[in-house]
Amino acid sequence: MSTVYGMQRANGDWFALEEKSSFRVPLFRSSNEAMQARAFNPEMLLFKPMILDRRALKALALEENGDAAHFWLVEAAQVNLNRGHRIQYGQLTALCYEVSPSTNQELTQPSSDVLCAS
Repeated sequence: MSTVYGMQRANGDWFALEEKSSFRVPLFRSSNEAMQARAFNPEMLLFKPMILDRRALKALALEENGDAAHFWLVEAAQVNLNRGHRIQYGQLTALCYEVSPSTNQELTQPSSDVLCAS
């Protein structure tokens, strides 16, 4: 099982960046990467890294269906939240519960399907 972190506020809200017609939920590979990004992005100061477990994935799925949102896996050790690639909810679930190393490699490498999916 791979650990993926999102930024969550004490009231349960997940951090998302507003874009033209949707929201982008940045995700991180480690708590340290999330905290480093938080230090350079003041809008994240009220949020803390939380592991995406089954409950969190379910909550994010409900939020994604309510609003136009997508998930964004931030590149390793980046403080710029624009550096990363888009992943779909199914890919996020597979990443959190990955079965084999080949699955992990496919999900961590940006592909045209991932970048162009809406």
